[in-house]
Amino acid sequence: MVIQKPAVAGTVESSDALVSVEPGDGKIELTLTSSVMNQYGRQIKETVLETLARLGVDNVRISVVDKGALDCTLKARVECAVFRSSDASEKDIPWGGMIQ
Repeated sequence: MVIQKPAVAGTVESSDALVSVEPGDGKIELTLTSSVMNQYGRQIKETVLETLARLGVDNVRISVVDKGALDCTLKARVECAVFRSSDASEKDIPWGGMIQ
């Protein structure tokens, strides 16, 4: 999937994450801020990168502001931001089908 324009999904409320994506410079550039970075930083990064890989995204600048979100929430936020940025129509979006 190609990132065509900037897009955002999520909030900065407790137990959620704010994910922003925009076209990259030929690679994945991840910026991660988390209230639980010391405990779960590696797992959050792994979840985000795995979700991007499943969506076929390899050229993106992505920012994640995590407030203690579960893995399923992180996956959903990344998926939503990517789909919003790719100008996919609603009928073409396989919600829940891409993420396992």
